[in-house]
Amino acid sequence: MADAGRHPNITLHTMSEVADVKGYVGNFEVKIIKKARYVDEKECTACGECAKACPVVFPDGFNVGLSSRKAIYIPFPQAVPSSYVINMNECMGRGCSKCLDACDKKCISFHMSDEEITEKVGSIVVATGLEPYDPREMDEYGYTRFENVLTSLEFERLVNAGGPTKGELIRPKDRKHPKSVGFIQCVGSRSKRKGGEHCSNICCMNTIKSTLVLKEHYPDTEIKVFYIDIRAFGKGFEDLYTRSRSLGVQYLRGLPGSVEELPDGTMRVAVENTATGKIEFHDLDMLVLALGIKPSSGTQRLQEMLGLQLTPDGFFLEAHPKLQPVDAATRGIFYAGCAEGPKDIKESVTQGSAAAARAVRLMHKGEITSEPITSEVIADHCKSCGKCAEVCPYNAITVDVKKKTPAVVNTAACAGCGTCAAECKFGAIVMNHFTDKQITTQVDTMLAEKAADKVLTFACNWCSYAGADYAGVSRLQYPANVRLIRTMCSGRVDEKFIWHAFEKGAPVVLVSGCHIGDCHYIDANHWTVKRVEKVRKKMERLGIRPDRLQLEWISAAEGVRFAKVMKEMEALRKGVTAEEIAETVRILGERKKK
Repeated sequence: MADAGRHPNITLHTMSEVADVKGYVGNFEVKIIKKARYVDEKECTACGECAKACPVVFPDGFNVGLSSRKAIYIPFPQAVPSSYVINMNECMGRGCSKCLDACDKKCISFHMSDEEITEKVGSIVVATGLEPYDPREMDEYGYTRFENVLTSLEFERLVNAGGPTKGELIRPKDRKHPKSVGFIQCVGSRSKRKGGEHCSNICCMNTIKSTLVLKEHYPDTEIKVFYIDIRAFGKGFEDLYTRSRSLGVQYLRGLPGSVEELPDGTMRVAVENTATGKIEFHDLDMLVLALGIKPSSGTQRLQEMLGLQLTPDGFFLEAHPKLQPVDAATRGIFYAGCAEGPKDIKESVTQGSAAAARAVRLMHKGEITSEPITSEVIADHCKSCGKCAEVCPYNAITVDVKKKTPAVVNTAACAGCGTCAAECKFGAIVMNHFTDKQITTQVDTMLAEKAADKVLTFACNWCSYAGADYAGVSRLQYPANVRLIRTMCSGRVDEKFIWHAFEKGAPVVLVSGCHIGDCHYIDANHWTVKRVEKVRKKMERLGIRPDRLQLEWISAAEGVRFAKVMKEMEALRKGVTAEEIAETVRILGERKKK
């Protein structure tokens, strides 16, 4: 951290938050609000005289409230910059001024104010970190009622040599050394009832490490760990788990149902041991809750600024879990650490290095090459309705609805999904290399002969079309009368393509793409769902069977599923009679004349 602070090519904006982000890869403009420190960080020598003089005392957040600090303080040891800061919500202000009198360097000023800074950058690394789960939501473990129930973070600070007790483990209630300690795993994790359903990744090994530290310093301490599953999956992790058990640590499979405090401060834990099927009671001097982790509080706001996508657990979604694990779907944005998902220090460092390398690789040449598959606006046809800007997953389209200025596509930001072209009702957007004419011509060609025998399928390039390839190389059998039309995204499938296929005598039409949440273009396939449902409702009103239009999600690895869906589509096709097809063509022909 100190090296980063001294590096000539690194500018640190501490006590700052991102207020807004505009632009695109290579040309991001970031607005930053830097909070006032009320201490000149360049002049402060961190002598500490101001803190000695300050009469205001508050709980120290770094030590999780187990110790105190003053209203003027250094947030934590080795903080960068090594300068004091004043919390004005706690400070008595000019009515006190004792810190001002104590400072020989005169670097304290109550006149400082927040500063707005604008930085122009080529790429962005999102490293927003994590927050521990709040155990007060699960008060069956007595965290708010019993002093001897601690969180894993509080326990860490107690046994740390730089902590409030200098590494001496004592019970908060009576300051005695505990002779028995229990750890409850998955507090706030892997639960549909409270907290998150995801595994927090670090809790098992953090507890195992804590048991080893305890046994090293207090060998006679009785230690019990209550768990669902021990997930010791990393390099050397199983060895640590085995060593912990060999030192006498008891691992009991089952989470406690209740915790009670006995008159002497001992915690009585009731648990169903799922290994034996019996209800057991364990009396422990101290209980530690292994907290799960969740995304940092500013994640959703930053996601909205950058136009990114989140997983159901609230973490940032990467472009591809295997091929682009540190890339966001928006070009020029990368992830590091727990912003993308729960991970330990080693994984965070690895991902941070990868994100830095990806950013350097992108900016090394000083310019980037944009993809040829992008949207283009025909200004004369544009009605400035703003629909294209609304559906664009990358915020690549700007349009002033009030001034009625035509939409403009930023080709550097455009990823080429084609959703905007499919949603434009005025034909004002051309999707280069996947134009309306190119796609309808494919429909015409495929249905030119024996249309009633064909299964027409619009397949997304990244998932369902790749799934067809996988089915082929795996030699999986599916009907030979399937005809695939490749689009970059299912979001490109325009309503008029579907109607055109039925007008040409298609018995059934399938629209297929990436699974919801796995779309290569963030959330473009959400618009596919709405569009298909809209067409189905129109079909029903026109007297056309809506089940002749199907929507399926098929990933690139689901060759077996692709073959299965195609067989189902063939069975559906056989149920469509020649008379029904002819009637559909007639209905749509009359509709077109109107």
